[in-house]
Amino acid sequence: MQESGELKAPRGRSRLVRILLIFAGTICLFLGLIGIIIPILPTTPFLLLAAACYARSSKRFYDLLMNNRVFGAYLSNYHSGRGLPLKIKVFTIASLWITIALTMTFFTRSIWIDALLIMVAIGVSVHIITIKTHVKGGI
Repeated sequence: MQESGELKAPRGRSRLVRILLIFAGTICLFLGLIGIIIPILPTTPFLLLAAACYARSSKRFYDLLMNNRVFGAYLSNYHSGRGLPLKIKVFTIASLWITIALTMTFFTRSIWIDALLIMVAIGVSVHIITIKTHVKGGI
């Protein structure tokens, strides 16, 4: 269903399936937005999933997301394999570790939960670091 790097909504998809995909895409978009504020919630996978749902259901919603002034370049660079800008990587990792540290300091009393939070933070950090760094443009 790809044509010159763009995802196109397939013709003949039932109205119910399209509505469910739009609903799922919108939920994923909101989860991605929440992930900007709460770094332990992954923003990128939810935004990519929202784009995939919209691409299969609504060209209008897909175009709105991909041309959004905040997320458009970010999603396009990630989707095309160009990666993430360095400042986004640094901000993401720093805010993740600050949030983890604050959570461990003020909200958890269990060493097991602290260990789990540290493992999640390490996993997310490794993932972000291994994404190709995009040198030009970005958000």
